[in-house]
Amino acid sequence: MEQIGVMPMPADFKYLDVYRHGRPQHDRFDDFSIRHPKMDVGARAKLFAPFDALRGFNFAISRKEILYIPKPELSREALRELNRRLDILRALAGSSRAVRAHPVRICVTYYVPCADRHSEAYETQGQLHTAEGICTGVDPDVRRTLGIDRRQIPFADLIRLESPDGIFQR
Repeated sequence: MEQIGVMPMPADFKYLDVYRHGRPQHDRFDDFSIRHPKMDVGARAKLFAPFDALRGFNFAISRKEILYIPKPELSREALRELNRRLDILRALAGSSRAVRAHPVRICVTYYVPCADRHSEAYETQGQLHTAEGICTGVDPDVRRTLGIDRRQIPFADLIRLESPDGIFQR
C-alpha cells in the first residue's frame, strides 16, 4: 500500500495513476509554457502580500483611542503660585548670560490642544504634556512664553511648574 504524505493511500484511490506520474514537467517551449510563463518572484510575492481593503482605517481607529480632556481651569491660588514661580524663574533665567552661568532644571506640565482636524476634540479638548529640562528663558513681555530646552511654551498653556532642585520652596 502506497502513502500520500503520512496517510496510507486506499487501493481504490480515484487518482492513483495521476499520483504515480508525479509532478508535471514542461519544456520551456511547449504550448503550456508559452501560454503560462513562469511568474516573476516579485509578482509572486505580491500575491501573498497583506491586503488592506480599507486603507487608513486602522490608522483612523488608532487616532480615536487617544484620550483628550478639556483644558483644566486653574484656581486663583494656583494662578498666583504659578506667577510667583515664573517671577523666580525670570530672575534666575532672565538673560542668556544667567542661563549659561547657572542653568535651572525645571519640570513643566502644559496643555496641548488637539490638532487632528478629523477628531471631534479638534480645538475643543487636548492633552497634558510634561517636559523636563533646562529653562532657556522667560519672556513675559513680547511672546509671553517659557523656554525649556528647544521648546517655547505659552504662559496660557502652563498648568504646573516644578523644580527638582527646590528653587521654588518658600
